[in-house]
Parts: sequence; C-alpha cells; structure tokens
Amino acid sequence: MPRGGPDASWLDRRLQTDRLEYLDRDDVDDLKRRVIAALDRAERRRSRAHEGLARMVLAEVEDVPSPAILELGAGFGGLSRRLLANHPTAHVTVTDVDPAFVAEVAAGDLGAHPRATVRQMDATAIDAPDGHYDLALFALSLHHLPPEQAARVFAEGTRAAKKLLIIDLRRPPAPLHVVVLAAVLPFTRLIPLAHDGVISSLRAYSPSALTALAEHADPAIKVEFRTRPLGPTVAVASRT
Repeated sequence: MPRGGPDASWLDRRLQTDRLEYLDRDDVDDLKRRVIAALDRAERRRSRAHEGLARMVLAEVEDVPSPAILELGAGFGGLSRRLLANHPTAHVTVTDVDPAFVAEVAAGDLGAHPRATVRQMDATAIDAPDGHYDLALFALSLHHLPPEQAARVFAEGTRAAKKLLIIDLRRPPAPLHVVVLAAVLPFTRLIPLAHDGVISSLRAYSPSALTALAEHADPAIKVEFRTRPLGPTVAVASRT
C-alpha cells in the first residue's frame, strides 16, 4: 500500500522510499551515533513540544482516575517523563525496541520513578494481556515501520490497551512535499539528521493510509483523527 493511502496520486506514490534511516541501521555506527546525539540535544530543547503532546495523551484518559499508559517507541523517555509530571497518579510503562535506549532510560530518573516501569518491548508484539492498559501510545515512530508491521501495531495496540493513540509526522500534500525535499536534499550528505529527516518524510503515512492499515489489521478497529492545523497527524484507534 502506498504511504499516501490507497487513493494516493501518481506523484504522491513516487514520494516514498523503503530506504532505512541511519537510526534504523546497524551498519553505520558512527552516523547512527551522530543522529542519536542530535536527537538527544533536540530532546532536551523540546520540553514545550512534549508539553503539547502530553496534553493530547492525557485528554484521552481524562475520565480514568489512575490511568495505565504504555508508551511504545519511547526513545529517551522525554514524553513519558512529561506525562508523569503532569498526572499525579498515572503509571507509565516506558518501552522501546532498541536495547541501548532502554538501558539509558533505565539508568536515569525514569528507572527510579515509583510510577514508571522501563522495559524493552516491540510495538508489533506487545508483551501484555488483553486490555491491560488504558492507553497505548506510539509517538513519532510509526513511519519507521513498513505497512505490514504498521498494521501489527494497530492490531497489538488495540488488543493490549483500550485505545491506541498514534502521533506521527504529517505527510505533506505532494506538490509541497516536492518543494520541501528540494530545499533539504542538498544537506543530507553533510548532516545525518537531515538525511534521516528526508527519509522520514518519504515514509510518513497519510490519514487514509492509517485508516487502511487499521482495517487491514482488523475490520473491527475504527480510527478517529484529532489532527490540528499545522500539527502532527493524531489518530485514535479502538475496537468496536
């Protein structure tokens, strides 16, 4: 399925790639470390962005007194940290598939937090009973996965949690996408993060693609969108 969805235009179908980001590769250790370092620096500067994302997340569990939240693909744990700070009784299970990320998070403040559990976990094979969590969260990570695995996230997230919240990069309209790519491409050989940013934009899913992935995972999964103007794509999936 095209990243732009089943009805993607001719141009949009060409604005996608199967190439991996440095972040997802194991054969470019130096470049991967540089991307991780850049993301770490950005993470420290993104407290305001995390605040906005945390509000979106907590709005989905506002009727639950002590919500159990599972963050998938948590990276360095910045969003989980903000969720715990903003909700006095929430318990957050902080997970990532990358053992290096998990080890770093476990060694820090989240590893010692009384309402946090740090674990290695694959978003396509969630190690939890059915309905164990009030909300599963997958933020800024779904575009890393090919369609079959992305569909598994919908299947697993709506199985292990009452709701699955997907927050991911917004796929631009094809003509604007071309303009953005033309502006950034010259820097991709010099700046590893720019390289990964271009690939991320080409791998981002449109709302129609997300709806199709959920239906492919299980026709009983329904998707609602909470996307705001100029913000990321925000989708909430649940089983009817």
